[in-house]
Amino acid sequence: MNQITNELSKEWKDIEWVLTDVDDTLTWKGQLPPETLIALQTLRDAGKKVVAVTGACAGWCDHIAQLWPVDAVLGENGAVIMEKEGGYLTLRSGTPLEEISENQAKLKVQVLEILAGYPELSLTLDQAYRLCEVAIDIGQNRDKVDDEIIEEIVSKIHALGAHATASSIHINAWYGEHSKKATATSFLKQKGLSESEIIQHACYVGDSMNDQYMFEILPKSVGVSNIRHYWDRLAYHPSVVMDNPGGFGFAEFTKKLLALD
Repeated sequence: MNQITNELSKEWKDIEWVLTDVDDTLTWKGQLPPETLIALQTLRDAGKKVVAVTGACAGWCDHIAQLWPVDAVLGENGAVIMEKEGGYLTLRSGTPLEEISENQAKLKVQVLEILAGYPELSLTLDQAYRLCEVAIDIGQNRDKVDDEIIEEIVSKIHALGAHATASSIHINAWYGEHSKKATATSFLKQKGLSESEIIQHACYVGDSMNDQYMFEILPKSVGVSNIRHYWDRLAYHPSVVMDNPGGFGFAEFTKKLLALD
């Protein structure tokens, strides 16, 4: 860990796309620091494209896409894309919404059966605003759940044949082949970037386990300081780590990036 730097090399000057997680990357302790919004707007003013890539519910993503200074939101771990086109917000998905809804209903029953063995746990308060996923609260509106229990539940969901990943606040589960990694790659290619251009011109900022595969595909990757909690369990690591947590770390990164121009 001591070998990880908080400084950006000259190659970061090529960054045109800043992809970022939301919870505990742009937020911190359940709040959105004003420094985050200022950083997002500063990036856009500098001509950078900003894309939120998050496990957050579609309802929360709608708010982000409508009101925050971002260019698009890839929500529910890539299930949906929200993007303004011609001044109006659009929603699209690689899977028909009817199929997504059917899979979600099936999985919700299965997850609730798993949670019967964990009476202290429950679905997230925002479950009603999700189009695809089923989410379990592991630290948003309750005390943080032990890592061993989180891993146990994720394994049980995987045994169903579903996907599951843990963020700092939720376990997100879904049926379907989308993911942060797959949808982000597809989205950037739709914008005209080749695979080599994605590596050269796009970066990712994250904070937890569900960000590791974004760290894998984007060598220019950033961890806010709270990524250190997960460091020994990550299969793939960010190339730089900020000194500050959450949105404060994102603002720190923004200043370093724009100082290169």
